[in-house]
Parts: sequence; structure tokens; C-alpha cells
Amino acid sequence: MAENREEILANFQGITAIEDVAEAIYHLDEANWDLLAAINRVMPQDGNRSAPAADDTHDVEMIDDDISVITPKTHPPDRDSNQASTSSPRVNSSDMVELQVHYNNKMHEIKMSGVATVSDLKKRLQSVCGIPVCRQQISGLGGSRATPSAPLASLGLPPNAVLRLKAADQLLDDEVAERLTTTYVLHVRHNDKEYTLTYPGTKTVQEVKNDMYSLTDIPARHQQWTGWPTVTGLDDTVLAMVGLDLPQHELSVKRAAPARQEKYKRIIVESSDSENSSVEEVEDPADVFTADDDMFVDLNTERLRPLMSEHVEDEALGCIEFAARFRARYGPNTPNFFEGTLQDAIKEACLKPAKERKLLGLYLHHEQSVLSNVFCAQLLGCEAVLQTLATNFIVYGWDLTHPDNNNMLLTSVANALGPVASMTIRSIPMDRLPALVIIMRVRSNTEIYSVINGNVGVSELLGGLMEALERFASQRDEDARVERERDARQRVKLEQDEAYQLSLEADRAKEEIKKQQELERNQELERAESERQLEEARKEAMCAVAAARVPSEPASEDDVTRIRVRLPPPHHLCLERRFRPTDTLAALLDFLASKGYPQENYKVISSWPRRDLTTESHSSTLKALKLYPQETVMLEER
Repeated sequence: MAENREEILANFQGITAIEDVAEAIYHLDEANWDLLAAINRVMPQDGNRSAPAADDTHDVEMIDDDISVITPKTHPPDRDSNQASTSSPRVNSSDMVELQVHYNNKMHEIKMSGVATVSDLKKRLQSVCGIPVCRQQISGLGGSRATPSAPLASLGLPPNAVLRLKAADQLLDDEVAERLTTTYVLHVRHNDKEYTLTYPGTKTVQEVKNDMYSLTDIPARHQQWTGWPTVTGLDDTVLAMVGLDLPQHELSVKRAAPARQEKYKRIIVESSDSENSSVEEVEDPADVFTADDDMFVDLNTERLRPLMSEHVEDEALGCIEFAARFRARYGPNTPNFFEGTLQDAIKEACLKPAKERKLLGLYLHHEQSVLSNVFCAQLLGCEAVLQTLATNFIVYGWDLTHPDNNNMLLTSVANALGPVASMTIRSIPMDRLPALVIIMRVRSNTEIYSVINGNVGVSELLGGLMEALERFASQRDEDARVERERDARQRVKLEQDEAYQLSLEADRAKEEIKKQQELERNQELERAESERQLEEARKEAMCAVAAARVPSEPASEDDVTRIRVRLPPPHHLCLERRFRPTDTLAALLDFLASKGYPQENYKVISSWPRRDLTTESHSSTLKALKLYPQETVMLEER
């Protein structure tokens, strides 16, 4: 690989005439060491581009009208490169691709240009179906050919091709869900001992190996197992997906034979942040360190596998994978990486109340950087650094090795922190990676405070962390004070609002009571008036009935008796009427009743001898009662 890159670098400098090696490496890194892509970055692509000089040591093979592939003369193109050069068909921009996308029992018709990429299709599906790109699972799109940058017309889809779209959280069927909830019993034999371990289906094989390290004192990378099924990426696979025997599975483990010292990489510590840059090379003889030493990393196993898979589509799953592979490679003495999306990490660290906030450390890893192993094994493994990070930081890790994963992180940073933060991360050169980007909350804004590049020592790293902590502590105290004052104002306002509401409620209650009393008083008056009117009507009716029974008054010249009636107080008036001597006492009582003095309420008293006439026989004549020829009687209330 190194010789290949040297050839690519030499060819690139010869074609582009760039003498600065660092600049040439920068362009090649940006193009992921793709010679054609790097040349296209620095040389014009139109017809005015100057042709290579006659003495150039390269042949130009024309594939399309505007695409050329440069191959060295000294190395004729092999069959694979020829195949690669002819395997990409030319895409006509006028072609239209019509797709039928089946999602959630509905069919969506999608029409896109043939030059649109799979990534463009996923963005279109996100707007139509509402599923984020990172959670889309599409079947029927062309399998492994459907890379994010692949044009749709190059996938060989039939007209009106039917695609099936599912969200990532819809992929677990009943069988897989049942396996994940199953309890697996593992019988692990080591030497003369047998261990019985019980795990849920969600436990990974790597976690089982780590547990056996605590039981047998054999590091996971030195464990030699028998009994595991053959599964790709076994260590990161959960037990439910491995295919173990149920209800019990037999395993055995032993220590692997010591590896040769040459398999372990020399540790090179480079310091270039001062005027006198220096390189310190540390080589340890084989008789001092053995294969069990955790300070070395086996390049034949973990070092060859990036910390994240290529083309990660789910940001949260990518972080989980990064954390697991980082622990597997560098051991348990590593930072506790946050598992989730970058937005979730920002919320956990920066968007809490001021007194609960932490700094966010965004660790950026790159496999092609020579500083990665030293930075991870020595700096991030330092106890002081780990203690500082664990106490004051939320650490978020990401592997920038694959361009798609790099672009995903830059997009997440742009969405969460803005384009300036994304450009800051994009501008970090690869030879300065890995890097620790420190993010903090400053005056209601979440922004990048500093970037600690990988070409530092432990003291510089700790100094950068402590400087950020001092600034963060000062700002956090100020934000906490502002929050306390704001909370105090809000409490006072809330108390005032509550007191005002209570006052309003009391006034409303008083007004309601007053209205109720007024209503009851009016109802009582209305009832009394109604009763009075009824009583008056009754009395009038009784008076009318009594008046109808009173005989007509005789003339004065006839034989009559004059009855004078003295009314009770406070009237002190008298009624007088003529009656015939033969009229009965009932006629006199009816006369008095017609005037509003019924015998139920009044007694008629004769003056001499005093007697109550209402007790006499009503059929007796006035003459028989000695009320002839005249008499004065008095009315008394009963």
C-alpha cells in the first residue's frame, strides 16, 4: 500500500507540476488517493486544458469525450483496472427513471433524472415518506451497486421498478425479536474449570470475551476459542444472531500462543507545536515486553479494521459501533464514549440547566494518520486525561476514514452547530488527526471553543483541557447566576400572578354571593307579592260572594232597623246600614264580609249586654236578637 501511494504521489506531481509534497498529499487525501479525482481537483476540465508534455512518462487513455485515465508507462494496466475503467456506463442526463416505492401499505410514484444519485433518491423519499435518510432500508435498488453516489441510471433498474422501503425500526420480525429476548446459557471450559454464564440475546460476543478476561485473566485479543459459529464480524454480533445451540451452548477458551514481537507497531511520538520540532522513536526489545502487554496493538487484527464500518447509514448505530471497536482495540482504559446522535450528545452536554452542563469533546479519528495509535493508546489512555474527561466532558467519537462517514459527520455538525463549525472540522488536515474538538455553551450559543490536534503530548492535552475547563467554569457560573436571577423573577411574577388570580377569584366569589342574595331577595319579594295578590284576589272573591248574599237595603220610610258598626283600630270609623227587622244575623255578617270583615277574622260584639253575635244562630232575626229599631255593634279582630 505504501509503495502504491508513492507511485500515485509521483504520478500526481509529474502530471500537475506541483513540487510541494505536502500540497500534493493534501490534494490526494481529499480525493482519498484516487489519482483521477485528485487531478480533476487541480486541473481544468474544459477544452482549454493543456495536454501533457511530450516528455511525460504517462499514457492517456480516452474513455469518454471528457474523461481520461492516466496510467504509468512502466506499469501496464492490469485486467482489474481495465475492468474498472469500462464498468461505469455513460449516463445520459435526459433519461428519466420512474420508480414505484411501496411503503406502509401505500405506493408512491417517484420520477427522477437518470443522473440523480442514490443519495438524491433517499433525500426525495425523506420528503415524501418522512423517514430520515439514516433510517431508510430500500430493497430492489440493485444491491451492492446502490452506493450513495451511484447514478440511478447505472443500476440497471427495469421501467417502473418496484422498490420496498422500510424504516430501520421496522426490520425486526417476530423471530428476531424472540431471539433477542431469549436467555442463552454458555458453558465455557478453561483448563480444568468450567464456567456457566447466562446472557440475554442482546449481549455481544465481545462483551462475553471481556467477561472471560475478568474470570481467566486472559485479554480478549489473546483468547483462543472453540465452539463459536463462523459469523462475519463475530465480536460485534449479538448472541441472538450468532446461531448458538439452545438452551445451552458448549465453548472452550485458552491462551493463544505468544505472538512475534515484530507484529507490534513501534510507538513514534512526534511533537511539532514548538520551534524545534522533534521525533522521539521508542523501540522496546522483545525480551522486555511480551505479547500480553496492553500498551501495544496487534496490527494484524484490530489495526486493519477501521473503527466504523464503511457507509454508515444510522448515526446512532455508527457511534455504538465506534465505541465497541475502540474498547476492543485499546482496552477498557479508554474514554466512555457517548452512544447516540451528535444532536443527542449536544443536548446531554450543553442544553441542560447551567449547573448541570458539561463540555462536549468531539473525538475525530482517522485510520490513515500515523498519530492515531499513539494518541489513543497513550494520551487518551492516561489516567489524568480519563479522569478529566469522565468528570467534566461528554465524549463523542467518530471515525473519518471513509468519505461517506466523514460527510455524515459534517452534515450533522452543520445541522447542529452551523456551517462555521462544519468548515472548522473540514479544515483540519489529516496529518493533524486525530483531534479533540471542544464544544461548549457560551452566551446562549453552542459553538466550538478549541481544537486539540493529535500532534501533542500528554501535558499539552491536559493543558488544553484545563484551559477549556477554566473558561467553561467561568461561563457556567455566569450562566447559572443569570438563570437564578431569571428564575427568581419568574417566581416573583408567578407569585404575583397567583395572588392576583386569588384576588380575582375572591372578588368573583363575593360578586356571585351578592348576586345570589339579590336574586333570592327578588324572588322572595316576587313570591310575597304573588301571595299578596292571590290573597287579595281571594278576599275580593269572598267579598263578592258575600255581597251577592246581602239583601237589598230597604227605604228609610219602611219599617227598618238601623245597624251601626264601629270598625276596629286604627280605622275608628263606622259603617251604617238599614235592614228589615226580619232580616237574619247572616245578612248582617254577609254585609260585613262584603266590606272585608269576614267572621273568620272578626267578631261582632253587641254593646249591651255584651255578647258575641257571631256565636248566635245565624238564622235568628235582627229583631229577635234585640237589634231593633237600631243598635251599635263593634268589630274586634279574633
